[in-house]
Amino acid sequence: MHIPDGFINLPVSLIFIALSALGVLACLKGARAQLDDKTAPLAGLVTVFIFAVQMINFPVAAGTSGHLLGGVLAAVLVGPYAATLSITIVLILQALLFADGGLTAVGLNLFNLSLVGVWGGYAIFLLARRFLPKKKSSIPIACLVAAFIQVPLAASGFVLQYAIGAESTIPVATVATAMISTHILIGIGEALITALTVSAVLASRSDLVFGWRQIAPQLKIGAKS
Repeated sequence: MHIPDGFINLPVSLIFIALSALGVLACLKGARAQLDDKTAPLAGLVTVFIFAVQMINFPVAAGTSGHLLGGVLAAVLVGPYAATLSITIVLILQALLFADGGLTAVGLNLFNLSLVGVWGGYAIFLLARRFLPKKKSSIPIACLVAAFIQVPLAASGFVLQYAIGAESTIPVATVATAMISTHILIGIGEALITALTVSAVLASRSDLVFGWRQIAPQLKIGAKS
């Protein structure tokens, strides 16, 4: 999922650097209103956790491996604005420290993982939560669904970038088939890790889970009436 330098041509890479920069700046403003003294430290912990867990790869198939993307996990715990900033920090550090993703491709990776992954995944979480019972145990289930779909969704962002700016001659259909099928398998691991992690936080400090706090006050008001 981390695109290296030279895989997508420079003009397209520069366009996505600009698009990603605009998206991250907008999220920076949103995070200021979304975070408070109680949730800001959690955002830092989420960033560190995702950075550490992304270093661990799990086998998928045919010699390939995957790792946590963390978009839905971060969005549900601290909100999508702060989640975008967390994933952005992780991706930039990985590119600078471990060459995991190219420097000219940083905009491509940020677009797919920090923007499409976070916001697309969180939208799916909200949709799944809407159709589930309004109780705490539904949150990990919604996370499971959203995290699973988030991975091939982010992979489809790469397919789009490849289609408009590939430096390779491999057909787009071949790349799309390989990327989506592989990342559906990776999505299973993503879903399990996300659901288990959110469940653990809900069990200890449910008041800190953004995705639960959005509906918990409504439940309390309804109980009183």
